[in-house]
Amino acid sequence: MTFKLGILEVGRPPENLSKTFGDYPSMFETLLKEQGADWHYMSYPVVDGQLPQTVHDCDGWLITGSKHGVYDDLEWIDRLKTFLKNAYDEHVPIVGICFGHQILAEALGGKAEKSDKGWGCGVFTYYVLENPSWVPEGLTSFSIEAYHQDQVTRLPEDGEVIASSDFCEFAAIDYKGRAFTLQGHPEFNKDYSVALFKERRGDTLPEDIADHAIASSDAPMQISEVAHMIVNFIQQAAVREKQEGH
Repeated sequence: MTFKLGILEVGRPPENLSKTFGDYPSMFETLLKEQGADWHYMSYPVVDGQLPQTVHDCDGWLITGSKHGVYDDLEWIDRLKTFLKNAYDEHVPIVGICFGHQILAEALGGKAEKSDKGWGCGVFTYYVLENPSWVPEGLTSFSIEAYHQDQVTRLPEDGEVIASSDFCEFAAIDYKGRAFTLQGHPEFNKDYSVALFKERRGDTLPEDIADHAIASSDAPMQISEVAHMIVNFIQQAAVREKQEGH
């Protein structure tokens, strides 16, 4: 039976960019299919208050990025935290990206908040501290786009940091092989990132930060390597879930 990945859409690109680049669920579908993940992809507009009925509606879950903070007083955020805690307790594989990285930490007892380090925008390099089975053994670092002010500032009890940088201490977290989350954006290619930073320049983003982010986007990135990690993680976690009878 084909694996079913549920993408929990908690944010959307600016409308004029989505016409060219698509929405975030489609970006993730393209990213993962390029790594051979010919799965059935389901999208849930959680940002509109529409959550799946149960944590078993799909075989695994991926939470996208969002303009919102996990601390925002929105009903769907509270409901999503509960949903993710239940999914984790049921050993359903979870991947979280940016906001998804932060909200899973909150759901499992950690803390995410606006960082006193300010904006992290553009290509960042993260250094691998641990190599779980889905992370290539020889991989010591990877570079991908980032776009955030918020960070995980307290690690949940089940979390282990597997990648870090001077700017973002908890950049990638492994939760006992049941969840894998990243602060960076492997779904953002150079063209989309540059268009987004230009769109936000002088509005959400101060001009100097946007200009630095745009310039940094010429740096080499390891998008396919990170996407491969995500696919490996989901496949291994799904096998483990079946073996353990969850």
